[in-house]
Amino acid sequence: MKTTVALVDDHELLRSGLAAIINSLGEFEVVLEAGNGLEFIKKVKTITPPDIVLLDITMPEMDGYETAAWIRKHLPTVKVLVLSMLSNDMAIIRMLRNGVKGYIIKDSKPHVFKEAMESIQRNEFYVNELVRDKLINYVSNEEEEGKQTALLLNISEQEAHFLQLLCADKSYREIGEEMCVSVRTIDNYRDNLFKKLDIKTRVGLVLFAIKQGIVNIYE
Repeated sequence: MKTTVALVDDHELLRSGLAAIINSLGEFEVVLEAGNGLEFIKKVKTITPPDIVLLDITMPEMDGYETAAWIRKHLPTVKVLVLSMLSNDMAIIRMLRNGVKGYIIKDSKPHVFKEAMESIQRNEFYVNELVRDKLINYVSNEEEEGKQTALLLNISEQEAHFLQLLCADKSYREIGEEMCVSVRTIDNYRDNLFKKLDIKTRVGLVLFAIKQGIVNIYE
């Protein structure tokens, strides 16, 4: 009996290529494809849940963070393997906290992808070398960095984007224009971050963002 797989990624061409690769492995069968989390939830309710979900992070309507959290709550036996372009600490930690079984980068070699699928199939945990190095660094500093990690997990995607633009030395008005929100909304992002992070100045926010690698999230 083949291991069933769902692909959740907003790039249709990539999904088609991955489906062909997965089906060619012999032990796996793609039974569901979706362009975002909402589409996945709608479709998965009509079939037997897949054994593995191959999940991207950056998607419209419902991203990988929200989708992984939903799967953990509603489909706890389903194993999630993240396949993403995001390799920063914040993305990795958030997905691991949402219960994923593996995390690999999209430019990984084909043999790495095969190893990851087989490891997840055996109910083992899998991360590729780049992610492993970051995870080891996180674990080794977990105690002293625990407070900072908690703060990171409490920052929304919009606030993280605001911090990244803040580091680009843009005015609040320019940031609002780029994010397509009002200056008042930008002020709210700033004030909320001041409270969350116990920081009182713009320079302090920039230093926090640089130290925590938030400036790399949208590159």
